[in-house]
Amino acid sequence: MKKNTKKVLKTVGIAGALASASYFLIGNIFYALTLTKQGINGNISTKVVKPNKAVDDYTQYLNDELDKGKVWFDEIKKEKIAIRSSSDKKNLHADYIFADKPTDICALVVHGYTSSPRNMGIYAKKYHELGYDVVMPSLNGHADSETGYVTMGWDDRLDVIDWINFIVDNNPNVKILIHGVSMGAATTMMATGEDLPENVKVAVADCGYSSVWDIFSNKLQNSFKLHEFPTLYSANAVNKLYSGFDFKEASSIEQLKKSKTPTIFLHGEKDTFVPYEMLDKVYEAAACEKEKVTIPNAPHARNACADPELYWSSIQNFINRYL
Repeated sequence: MKKNTKKVLKTVGIAGALASASYFLIGNIFYALTLTKQGINGNISTKVVKPNKAVDDYTQYLNDELDKGKVWFDEIKKEKIAIRSSSDKKNLHADYIFADKPTDICALVVHGYTSSPRNMGIYAKKYHELGYDVVMPSLNGHADSETGYVTMGWDDRLDVIDWINFIVDNNPNVKILIHGVSMGAATTMMATGEDLPENVKVAVADCGYSSVWDIFSNKLQNSFKLHEFPTLYSANAVNKLYSGFDFKEASSIEQLKKSKTPTIFLHGEKDTFVPYEMLDKVYEAAACEKEKVTIPNAPHARNACADPELYWSSIQNFINRYL
């Protein structure tokens, strides 16, 4: 009887150990593929490669418009700058495009997930044409960042504040607007929930998600037909171990409840990557002065390409109230 009990306990112990190992293996794989610089750049051999899909004419047109901004970015004179992070003493990197004439307005342009300052050329070009200085940070795990992991806007919000302080230190009279797209919009919204200098006058949040948990949950269920448990719970545990924050803690909604920065929220009606329904969630949560604009027929992160007249007239009318 005792031998049988020992066998059962041993079997249960082995099963528990295997289950625990499997649980954390799932989380580590998710983390490696989606939250590391290697993973998002496709440099991990286990990364799932999806077959290329034919691009329709409209999508190609939108991509071509975005590419024009990249060409402009490549050709415009700019400086690579670096500052020291106040939170963890890492080096932060950005591209700085100076206005043609001295100005007291600076646009802080924040890129999205798997993107870069170069991909934000279409936005930087517009602000440069308006006569503003433009600062374009590389977020954690992206572009020039020395950090090997991605924080989906959460740690990035503190880095953005460091950039704000850098800009203010160089010009105490500066008026700052923050313009973020996708993860950059989440970063922007999360940053406005902090105690910002009065120099920050206005924010533009283009197709941002409600929280890191929400966007990962949506992707798992709709793109991969997977449930939150065990994948997302395991990934969250691994992320807390490596990056020190909880996916649910990284919430645009909770940060916006504390925001005092006037913010215009924009979202494409055809956005399925960051679901269109998230627009109302972040908008309703915002305690600041605000405006909401929807762009018909615009997929994810293509609002400025799908209807540039509506996009930029809405933004300019809003930001002109505060700059």
